[in-house]
Amino acid sequence: MRLAIAILLFTSNMLTAQVKTGIEVLSEKGFEPLLGKRVGLITNPTGVDSRLKSTADILFEAPEVELVALFGPEHGIRGDFAAGEKVGTMFDEVTGLPLFSLYGSTRKPTPEMLERIDVLVYDIQDIGSRSYTYISTMGLAMEAAAENGIEFMVLDRPNPLGGNKFEGPLVEDDYISFVSQFPITYVHGFTAGELAVFINEEGLIEGGPVKLKVIRMEGWERDMLFDDTGLPWVPTSPHIPHAHSAWYYPVSGILGELYVFNIGVGYTLPFQLIGSDFADAGELASGLNSLELPGVIFRPVHFRPYYSVLSGSMVNGVQIHLTDVKKANLSMIQFWVMQEMKKLHPSKNPFEMCDPARHDMFDRVVGTDKVRKKFTRRFMVEDIIELWTGQEAAFAEKAARYFLY
Repeated sequence: MRLAIAILLFTSNMLTAQVKTGIEVLSEKGFEPLLGKRVGLITNPTGVDSRLKSTADILFEAPEVELVALFGPEHGIRGDFAAGEKVGTMFDEVTGLPLFSLYGSTRKPTPEMLERIDVLVYDIQDIGSRSYTYISTMGLAMEAAAENGIEFMVLDRPNPLGGNKFEGPLVEDDYISFVSQFPITYVHGFTAGELAVFINEEGLIEGGPVKLKVIRMEGWERDMLFDDTGLPWVPTSPHIPHAHSAWYYPVSGILGELYVFNIGVGYTLPFQLIGSDFADAGELASGLNSLELPGVIFRPVHFRPYYSVLSGSMVNGVQIHLTDVKKANLSMIQFWVMQEMKKLHPSKNPFEMCDPARHDMFDRVVGTDKVRKKFTRRFMVEDIIELWTGQEAAFAEKAARYFLY
């Protein structure tokens, strides 16, 4: 009975979806922009329509579309690789098509991969934070398309944080990397299609611009969180199992790069927890709640991670409860936690407790080393507020020129 009710509710949700994604709009238009062209598709398990049918299968089965190759990002096209695991080149078991990896020794499509392709199509759900590598894959693929004289198409999808949220510093030139590929804010406010337009028209594509076409969604508005769309959520990676997981990724993901605190990865609440084996959970929660930060409440927790940082140890810390995603400064929360943790445990410096090599990764994700260097002088958030927020308004104004919705 419970299963029947769950299926009914899920089906009802799909039938009342307010938003049509790019693949559905393309399908309704009879795939017209792809007719007569040889198509390569960059996708993963999130590339589905509202009934959860894979874009790869939709294009493969479309009678007048010639799908000739598939390209998989981190985690692979079918989601059968773990985070960071190198993906090899092989054949897709479902379609039999060649499947080229863009997360292994090659992250940018080579001329050999593209020699039989007229148009490269991208359909992957992003989560709205710069360090999530799918948008980096998109940018490198656009570069390859430009260099090889082929078209690039983005089948657009919602930004699960909405389209009005911009947080964090821009990436400095010396910190451009696969986890910070573009000079955009950390929480970037774009849909994938809008970001593609931005990097194309801002001259950020080597060998570009590329001939770009975005298949826009229908029904999406900038103030929508993912739950407002009526679309089903497919995990974008193993630790983003729910739509709301995308809200928490910027809350703790940067801190997680130090591998000192457990951030819920390896437990049941990825990115929603921050804890250590030395923290006083009650005092930490009390100190954080006394700050009265907008849109967030902290609860003391005790948990034992099954894997990852502090695996098997009792971890004490806080669960972060977002009460208003739109009001909360998501990416600053982890710095407030570090501040209050340092007040309670002055001898514990996470930047000294970690492998020094992690400083570089932390800086690359942040986009600069200035934040780390200034914050670690006193572990006071007030010291970095201007560094963290000072570029947001100007970038949001610039970004608006590239909005499609």
